[in-house]
Amino acid sequence: MSLNRNEKAAVVTDVSAQAARSQTLAMAEYRGLTVESLNKLRVDARSKGVYLHVLKNTLARRAVAGTPFEVAQGAMVGPLIYGFSQDPVAAAKVIADFAKTNDKLVVKGGAYAGKALNADGVKALASIPSREVLIAQVAGLLKSPIQRMAGVIAAVAEKKGGGVEAAAEAPAA
Repeated sequence: MSLNRNEKAAVVTDVSAQAARSQTLAMAEYRGLTVESLNKLRVDARSKGVYLHVLKNTLARRAVAGTPFEVAQGAMVGPLIYGFSQDPVAAAKVIADFAKTNDKLVVKGGAYAGKALNADGVKALASIPSREVLIAQVAGLLKSPIQRMAGVIAAVAEKKGGGVEAAAEAPAA
């Protein structure tokens, strides 16, 4: 089904607005995917905050013109599905994870921070843990020295005379 000029302008405006809000673009070729598979991919993407859209490449090129994703225009060839996300790794992760379980979806490239990514770059970006996981890891690293110090203090108190209760009951000097 062909779009008229006004519908094309609306699509370009919508995708341009999404690109302006996003940090990452991931593209994949979807040739041979069933409608059921594409719907699963869309549901997964929607749940993770990824804007996923099948676009004509000329409309996609117009939509990303003047954005940091303009560098990926060279890879916009063939039947592609475009994923935009505000989270730096979400779009790449959704597409790369789905491509692992479905050989018909082929990661083609993308863009992040004004740099074009090839398929390996998108997969590498997808392998980075999410923001929440990274924050939890940093919190664990910060907690570790404090936890060790508390363990040493408890061991010293135990050795000196009966544990924490004895240390709390001892008269202040």
